[in-house]
Amino acid sequence: MQRHSCKTRGWVLAVALSFGLVAASETGGVDPGKLSEMKALRKEAAHRTRRIIFDNDGNEPVYYCETATAEELLSKRTSPLVGSQVDTIFYCTWSSGFSYFTHNTKVGVVFDSTAEEPGKGPGSGFSKNKTRAFIDQGSDCLQIMVDWCRKNDIEVFWSMRMNDIHDAWGAWYSPHLFPPIKKEHPEWLMGSADKRPVNGGWTAVDYAQPEVRDLAFRFFEEVCNHYDVDGVQMDFFRHLTYFRKHAWGEPVGTEELDMMTDLLRRVRQMADEVAVRKGHPILISVRVPDSVELCRAVGIDIERWMKEDLIDLMTVSCYFRLNYWDVSVDLGHKYGVPVYPCLSETRMRDPEAAKVRGSLESYRARAVNVWQSGADGIYMFNFFNPTSPLWWELGSMETLEPLDKVYTTGARGTGNLEFWYKGGEQFVKRSLISPDRARPLLPGKTEQVDLVVGDDFGKTNPEIVLELRFRDLSKIEDVSVGVNEAALESGALDGNWLSVPVSVAVMKQGRNAFTVTLKEGVEGQPVLEDLLLRVRHSQ
Repeated sequence: MQRHSCKTRGWVLAVALSFGLVAASETGGVDPGKLSEMKALRKEAAHRTRRIIFDNDGNEPVYYCETATAEELLSKRTSPLVGSQVDTIFYCTWSSGFSYFTHNTKVGVVFDSTAEEPGKGPGSGFSKNKTRAFIDQGSDCLQIMVDWCRKNDIEVFWSMRMNDIHDAWGAWYSPHLFPPIKKEHPEWLMGSADKRPVNGGWTAVDYAQPEVRDLAFRFFEEVCNHYDVDGVQMDFFRHLTYFRKHAWGEPVGTEELDMMTDLLRRVRQMADEVAVRKGHPILISVRVPDSVELCRAVGIDIERWMKEDLIDLMTVSCYFRLNYWDVSVDLGHKYGVPVYPCLSETRMRDPEAAKVRGSLESYRARAVNVWQSGADGIYMFNFFNPTSPLWWELGSMETLEPLDKVYTTGARGTGNLEFWYKGGEQFVKRSLISPDRARPLLPGKTEQVDLVVGDDFGKTNPEIVLELRFRDLSKIEDVSVGVNEAALESGALDGNWLSVPVSVAVMKQGRNAFTVTLKEGVEGQPVLEDLLLRVRHSQ
């Protein structure tokens, strides 16, 4: 598939001008011929190079800015990225409560609370919130971000969390995030504080209500018309409850799927028409679970959206990952839609497991597996340090190849899958092992863990060590370990960890089958709690 550099938008605008696509007026209908030409330009823009997409949840103006200046805002997460592999920024203007935003919205409500966290005093909670100060100066955080991206030739999308429910968490901040519209329309909500739904949080709005869908449409319409964004993202993973049927444990049907698809059609049509007036494409990205089946079960008809050309980009996963990356990549590419797997921060409850999965080495291994799957780029979520070396490393196999890594079956686990969908385990289609999903070992029985390793070790010849964490394993001799039908030597046991050297010759680029067999006659019941593969290069 043809790729385009970061200069694509300028080229697209030049072509649009040459075609006369920029309309003379903001009012009136759009010429069908010009609309068709803009759609062709949109296809080109969809396939530009995006090595790393940085999703910024927009917390800087609320929590971190000491002064209301563009320089202060940008210094927190953005300006240090110049020269990195970040080609695109997705900017979310606040993350909480349907209708609350930190850009200068007239359709929604500006989030300008300066409430302190109880008992913490000045400087705590929202007390630093500079949202209103930015607006009073004639700007806002979104405009500042757009201007910076234009100056630095970085693509910029506005991202909206489609049903964020931080206002349901019961934290000190939750009442402050509960927007006026939810107070005015309790009938739009999935439940109440006293009557909570089976799935998800009670403060989620029900997209079966026409007024909710109309408001969501108008939020996107306002941004597309008044900000010079390259695209918008509909973030359906924040949070994963959209219809009352799903919330209360009933099957979602065709009616709900059609409702959400109709919303996508409206946003698509509007974005294309605004694009003609502005003279450059406005792309639509969605972030969804990496399972067609789970998507449909909550009311998201993702494959239909691609068939109908309603979306341009797809980002997948967040709280949990259900399939190997190639499943989503193959699906998107079947319909010509670029796919960007999401690398979210780890939320393992076990401190030891969380530490290794939050390491630079773990992020590198995860990124290598994304690239090896054939994906179009890396999507970073809840990772905000703008000086981290990862922004200069993760964007290509060439920069990742010589670096140390640690491979696991997953950094996130599936710990809260059941919160969003009771019975959600049915959608898990990949091998997982972690302290959250430990495996008891039975005498004479073999446990197999499939681990994807994207490195081509034939090029680099590193040192490889398999590390297995056990509970109640008395001695090394009680287990035998193998990979891809080759036996591995016994290694060394240090506390709960068994370290085993692995020859490059027995490894594959892609999925590797590691086996652990408990020998017959072993007393007790050892448990396999974790499996790591460390890759070390001589520097």
